[in-house]
Amino acid sequence: CRGSGHHPRARLNWVFCLVSFSGRNEPLKKERPKWKSDYPMTEGQLRSKRDEFWDTAPAFEGRKEIWDALKAAAVALEGSDHELAQAIVDGASITLPHGSLTECYDELGNRYQLPVYCLAPPVNLISERSDEDASDSPEPPVATKKEFQLKVRLSTGRDLRLSASMADTIGQLKKQLQAQHDIDTAHQRWFFSGKLLTDKTRLQDTKIQKDFVIQVIVN
Repeated sequence: CRGSGHHPRARLNWVFCLVSFSGRNEPLKKERPKWKSDYPMTEGQLRSKRDEFWDTAPAFEGRKEIWDALKAAAVALEGSDHELAQAIVDGASITLPHGSLTECYDELGNRYQLPVYCLAPPVNLISERSDEDASDSPEPPVATKKEFQLKVRLSTGRDLRLSASMADTIGQLKKQLQAQHDIDTAHQRWFFSGKLLTDKTRLQDTKIQKDFVIQVIVN
C-alpha cells in the first residue's frame, strides 16, 4: 500500500489503507447518538446549525457528491429509515470503520466527519411550542389560503420551490411536486426538523416559516 511517507496526505492514505485491508467497514448502526448541548437549544437553532454545516461542508476536504450522500443518509437515519441510509452509504462506496457517520471514508481515502448535531437532536432540545400554547389551542384552526414559495431540498441535491399555503397538506404538496417535476408521490418522503411528515399533516402544524427548508427523500 502506498502513501507511508511523511506528507499529511500520504499519512491519511496510509491510514485508509490500513482500515480497508483490515476489513474495518462496519454496517451502519441503527442507534442514534445521544448528546447534550452546552446550552438548551431550540428546534430553530438546531436547524440553523445544521444548515450552516451542510452549506459549508463541500468546501472542506473531500468530494461534493460524497457530502451530498452523507447528508441524505443522515436525514434518512434520523427519520428511522435505516435501510435507505445504508443503501445510500453502500451506493456511494463509503466506508464506516465504526459503523457511524461521525467518521467515514470514500474510496479515494478522503476522510469525512459529521458533527453529532447533524445526526440527532440534543437531549435538552427545547420545543418551540410551549405547553400554554398547546392547552390554549389543542386543535388550531385551519390557516387562511395565503400562498408563499415553499423551499424543498431533494436528496439528489436539487432545491425547488412550490406554491404553498399554511393550510396545505403534505399530500397536496406531494401531488404538486409530482405534477411539476414528475416525481411519483409514492417515492417521496418529506422531513422537517428530523421528523417524517405524514400526508395529512398541514404546513401550519409543522410550525414552518417561509425561510425554512423541507427535506424530501426521493427513492
